Amino acid sequence: MRPLVLRGATVMTGIATMEDCSVLVEDGRISDVFGEKRFRQKTFGPETLVIDCSGLFVAPGFIDTHIHGFGGFGTEDSSADAVVAMSEALAQRGVTAFCPTLYPMESGALLEAVRAASSAMGRERGARIMGLHLEGPFLSPERLGVQRPETLKPVDLDYMDELWRASEGRISNMTVAPELKGMRELALSCAHKGIVLQAGHTNASYEHMVEGMQAGILHATHLWNAMSQMHHRNPNAVGAVLIHPEFSCEIIADGQHVHPDLVRLLVRDKPIDRIVLVTDALKPTGQAEGPLVANGEEVYLEGGVFHRKADDVIAGSALTMADGVRKLVSWGLSMSDAVRTASTNPAQVLRFPRKGYLLPGYDADLVAFDGELDVKLSVAGGAILKDSVS
Repeated sequence: MRPLVLRGATVMTGIATMEDCSVLVEDGRISDVFGEKRFRQKTFGPETLVIDCSGLFVAPGFIDTHIHGFGGFGTEDSSADAVVAMSEALAQRGVTAFCPTLYPMESGALLEAVRAASSAMGRERGARIMGLHLEGPFLSPERLGVQRPETLKPVDLDYMDELWRASEGRISNMTVAPELKGMRELALSCAHKGIVLQAGHTNASYEHMVEGMQAGILHATHLWNAMSQMHHRNPNAVGAVLIHPEFSCEIIADGQHVHPDLVRLLVRDKPIDRIVLVTDALKPTGQAEGPLVANGEEVYLEGGVFHRKADDVIAGSALTMADGVRKLVSWGLSMSDAVRTASTNPAQVLRFPRKGYLLPGYDADLVAFDGELDVKLSVAGGAILKDSVS
């Protein structure tokens, strides 16, 4: 792999933003970050590829920790090849790492889908797979969203162990309803496995959420969507996330799932490092042709979100991470804070080592984009996945 220098960009390291800076990549890692004066003093070998990134932003690559599909490929295909194709398509949009997210399914089908998605790890041709996100099956039937009720299960530790074995230990995060009986035992078991539990598709009371926090459930799936709403006599799930600064949360910043003014409220009251941008994108997102189908049901696209054709219920987003960052900036966030929600924060909340920062020793996962958030360059592990600059 050739050494690489991205020269003369506005570099956002995840900690600081520096103008007219360069990033040196060697052996798949960030080797150095330095200004123009030091660039002129350095000597690079003839094998080093120098790309002029003047006028561009260079940031840690986007990390999507909640995504069901992209480009006509989805986790519901129960195919490793489909997940590999997702990774390739996502890299063209600036995503350098992601967590394929699986819907709840009938028990045997979910095990098959988990095996397939897990077997894609190590075969990626684009964005790297950090682990699997299971959205269920231990969810509330009262907060289904578009999940099918017959696919939900009461907490079952034996079945959880089956899922863990089917994944070969590659489940990174899991959405659960904290109020379900047996959740504390599940949470403790998942803690030993290193699985980050997220409260979502939940009808939890405030007390349930506090009990969940005590057991280590400190992250929330798509805040405001498919969860018990705040009430003046019971803050419920939404209130618990807003009240407790240690609680982190996903946000779908498409302007449809959550009103922009509520996102502004969230940014005002929640520490910025606890907010994680996700897409919740479905299989037809970015699909060029063919019928629009997600999780086995026909959907249609309207206003940037997919609706289930059968009943018009919102089924998920057609958002990309770059579009989400663009929306957040348009709603008043600084570019650096918006980018942080898409790269540094997911790496920290999901505990991904050597990800999320452009600092020496970290993996060389980078994205370069212009002021309109148009992605020009993607690099994962030092490998160039997209290049419309050089």
